[in-house]
Amino acid sequence: MKSYRKELWFNTTSRRAFINITQLVEECLRESGIQEGLLLCNAMHITASVFINDDEPGLHCDIEEWLERLAPERPYERYRHNDTGEDNADAHLKREIMGRGVVVAVTGGKLDFGPWEQIFYGEFDGQRPKRVLVKIIGD
Repeated sequence: MKSYRKELWFNTTSRRAFINITQLVEECLRESGIQEGLLLCNAMHITASVFINDDEPGLHCDIEEWLERLAPERPYERYRHNDTGEDNADAHLKREIMGRGVVVAVTGGKLDFGPWEQIFYGEFDGQRPKRVLVKIIGD
């Protein structure tokens, strides 16, 4: 069995963003040479997420609006975490909702996706460098 590991780095210009990272992850899979196995892709920061969904701008707006209703950024004083001098409690909660990462089957050297599935990096407290781990195991 082979193992492959790579870190992808992101630094968004905005506080929140969704970035389609499917091609970067597929590039990692090609580099690995693994044909059959499992691919793990996860955010290595507690205010970011990796998730799978459709690459459709209206859906991304819907997700952002939904997250903002569930965990609004303001007022900052609504969150105990922000009592420490932080202003990102909402970002921690958004990450909790969207999850840390995904696992995708690798079949025939390709990501074994259903229709329309793409991998996204979700940033909820950006404007600084953050990492995403890609780990692939298999043959």
